[in-house]
Amino acid sequence: MIVNNLSLCYHNKLILAPMVRVGTLPMRLLALDYGADIVYCEVFTESIRRQKHRSFVSPAKDQEPGLHGGIVGHLGQELIDLKMLQCKRVVNEALSTVDFVAPDDRVVFRTCEREQSKVVFQMGTSDAERALAVARLVENDVAGIDVNMGCPKEYSTKGGMGAALLSDPDKIEKILSTLVKGTRRPVTCKIRILPSLEDTLSLVKRIEGTGIAAIAVHGRKREERPQHPVSCEAIKAIAETLSIPVIANGGSHDHIQGYLDIEDFRRATAASSVMVARAAMWNPSIFLKEGPRPLEEVMQKYIRYAVQYDNHYTNTKYCLCQMLREQLESPQGRLLHAAQSSQEICEAFGLGAFYEETTRELDARRAKLLARSPEEAEEPAEDTSGIIKMAIKFDRRAYSPQITPKMCLLEWCRREKLAQPVYETVQRPLDRLFCSVVTVAEQKYQSTLWDKSKKLAEQAAAIVCLRSQGLPEGRLGEEIPSLHKRKREAFDQDPGDPRTQEPAMPEELCKKPFVALASGQESPLEGW
Repeated sequence: MIVNNLSLCYHNKLILAPMVRVGTLPMRLLALDYGADIVYCEVFTESIRRQKHRSFVSPAKDQEPGLHGGIVGHLGQELIDLKMLQCKRVVNEALSTVDFVAPDDRVVFRTCEREQSKVVFQMGTSDAERALAVARLVENDVAGIDVNMGCPKEYSTKGGMGAALLSDPDKIEKILSTLVKGTRRPVTCKIRILPSLEDTLSLVKRIEGTGIAAIAVHGRKREERPQHPVSCEAIKAIAETLSIPVIANGGSHDHIQGYLDIEDFRRATAASSVMVARAAMWNPSIFLKEGPRPLEEVMQKYIRYAVQYDNHYTNTKYCLCQMLREQLESPQGRLLHAAQSSQEICEAFGLGAFYEETTRELDARRAKLLARSPEEAEEPAEDTSGIIKMAIKFDRRAYSPQITPKMCLLEWCRREKLAQPVYETVQRPLDRLFCSVVTVAEQKYQSTLWDKSKKLAEQAAAIVCLRSQGLPEGRLGEEIPSLHKRKREAFDQDPGDPRTQEPAMPEELCKKPFVALASGQESPLEGW
């Protein structure tokens, strides 16, 4: 998914502001539906929300497609450079999204084609080179890159990010200049005003000199909060000083109650565009010229997006609570408060049938994608290295908890009077994934898919061997008489008898030492 336009216009635009726990994909799409021209991605807080998901995904470039059993959630801080640099870009075919997935399988940032020319990726950073690396990671999937220089929260400032940057103009210049020169997307930043107007104007002039496309200004000082009045005068002075577009922010509490108020705020600040935060969080249809839509309608539309894009229910619930506000004590608000799943949220808003239909469609799509994946191919492929390879992943859910593919392979070797299988496993330094080759009767077998643990990689290699020989592998419903018989005999014995204690698995004794590859070192696995 590549954005063709290399520039994003910031003149006369209505913009959804970056907001903690709010600016996830469903809210961004909803804001676009209601008339927002540009949407900023979310800022992450210290709360962690996780969700197991089963979306079929295609990793980018050199990665193999597979069934991604990861965790959708939010990082412990804002979307900072260090966390993003650990992520992999993954194409989620089931949801038609692009996901940036952390090593622990959390989806840090999710986007889709619908917003690709409208979404601005905001990051927290205190280092120019890291910022550039992140920008290059995401630039093909977003319309713009923004640096957060206004967040006053401790989780941001203690790392030298957010509003902490305002006291270090030299670092600001280096970060922005590096981004402008190194990325193909327009670069912006979002700041707060300094204690004195003179210092503020001096800073924004230096920022303009870096070549950024626009600057967003929250008209409050670092220590001020929403209850403090926004300084339209300071924003106006900045707009009259600079030649680049100035985006006014901070007017929700005092100025913006409806669509017409957005234009009034723009005029009061002489800004090119207006960025709306809490007023849009309360009702995203504030961007509509015709006036806001009924809240019930807006919330139902939000929920539909949340279900369609597999948003975690706690995030969905949080955003809906911000919309309901004083209605949280209503019967519907009480149902929302009690909801512990996406399904229960849907039922609270009369969307139970929609939830069931959508989840059925998603499950069917995942099943169809899985059915056409390489691991379901009938015939294994043999390459010139002599290793028989298949694209296989070991999915525990498809196998009996008592019988694994490695056990089946070991039992078969015993029956055929062959030497025990020997596993050679390596770890790739780039992403810390594992791959294993199993040798049986002088023939090597390997899965082309890398796994997140050594044990999973070895099970996958065993499956390749078993399937290439047409042997049972322990899947649910398969009959493996010798193994089943041994289990039944063990169950019939006295549980207190030491003979019933499970012995050390022989399969653990037939491995070569595990090898962790050094950076740049070639894999000892043939054909890697």
